[in-house]
Amino acid sequence: MPRLLTLIVHTDPATRDDVRRSLAPADFLQVLGEAASVDEAISLLEHVPYGAVISGLDIEEPGDGFELARKLAGRKNKPAIVYLAEEESRAFEAFELGAMDYILWPCTKERLARTMDKLRQFKAHFKLVPVPEGSPDSGYIMERFDEGEQTLQLDLGEEEQDNFLSALRQAWDYTRRVAPVELEKLAVSLEGRTILIPYTKVIFVEAVEDYAYVHTSQEKYLTSYRLKNLEERLKPHRFFRVHRKYLVNLDMVTEIASLPGSNFMLRTAGKTRIELPISRRRINELKQMLGL
Repeated sequence: MPRLLTLIVHTDPATRDDVRRSLAPADFLQVLGEAASVDEAISLLEHVPYGAVISGLDIEEPGDGFELARKLAGRKNKPAIVYLAEEESRAFEAFELGAMDYILWPCTKERLARTMDKLRQFKAHFKLVPVPEGSPDSGYIMERFDEGEQTLQLDLGEEEQDNFLSALRQAWDYTRRVAPVELEKLAVSLEGRTILIPYTKVIFVEAVEDYAYVHTSQEKYLTSYRLKNLEERLKPHRFFRVHRKYLVNLDMVTEIASLPGSNFMLRTAGKTRIELPISRRRINELKQMLGL
């Protein structure tokens, strides 16, 4: 099985060597190239089907390492990007731009192992596809594989656009003269875009320090929301705080499992079954809400 081709980007040659040595034990990766700048990295990415880029953040050139993510935004075969930084202050910005991970470098073996797990999972969502004949590239390219997913682009005339916008305005911005209707969607940022996720598509929300991951059946999105604020917003829509770190959509619950040691686990629906811990003090309240 092909390994995930990996590019190392950093201005410091010693750091590049250090990263290369650290990645050597990962048998599913193949380091194939180094770059000292974003321009060098982009040039290599145009000719080599990289599936992962390990990049320093403080690159000594106009802009910074985030420029790499900006230039790759929208590419169908965009690789996973892992940023290496000296401080945590820009982690949220990195995730907003679509980074897979953000590491304080140098890091421990345990921390690097978590990143390797993410890259291994990322690799499973890629497949090798032949490059079309006549393409300047040769061999194969790595492409994100989303089974059954397609996009239909509709060509609307001006009148059709006006009708559509009118309907959209009524659906989203309509007011009842008494109180505004809440738009039951969460706005999240992804690679410079704002995505609206319907509450009904959210399976659970996970607190991570001062941020929160919103999980759907297909993806997870880093947001700047605090879990407490989301709990207040989503509680009227059948969301329940099962644990100090987790807020769950009760309509997505399929099973409550009893585990050894008087512990409980909540199982949810979705393409991938998700198990979440439940605080013992909350189990009775949860059962009452579910009618159990």
